[in-house]
Amino acid sequence: MAEAKEGDTVKVQYTGKLQDGTVFDQSEDESPLEFTIGEGKLIPAFEEAVSGMSVGDKKSVDISKDDAYGEPREDLKMDVSKEDLPEDIDPQVGMQLQVKNQETGKDIPVRITEVEEEQITIDANHPLAGQDLTFDIELVEISEDEGEE
Repeated sequence: MAEAKEGDTVKVQYTGKLQDGTVFDQSEDESPLEFTIGEGKLIPAFEEAVSGMSVGDKKSVDISKDDAYGEPREDLKMDVSKEDLPEDIDPQVGMQLQVKNQETGKDIPVRITEVEEEQITIDANHPLAGQDLTFDIELVEISEDEGEE
């Protein structure tokens, strides 16, 4: 039976959980997650877990915060004056905003973590930073790498 390897496009069903069992993400039964092993679009440890699996294989893998999104970084948190927000925004804790990176011009997703009278605190850390993660994975399809076209 074929085993998934780097360069293969695979489809997996998965459930991602925190250490307390809280589910933070899962694929839908009708639409599994599709990705190419080695492209680096997912956590490397998740890709490594799928590598070597065959269609129908199931496994549970623990990924430490260091191999997932790392520790939260203080330099990715900042206070912003409410005057700098668009007028149509009523800031609430947990709200997602987009902030333009001054150097690259790209939008960065941030979360509001504090709302005070004159300012808000935003956090650009990944929401799962600082968390150890567990993934239950089932490999449902392998499309083997057929080389360059």
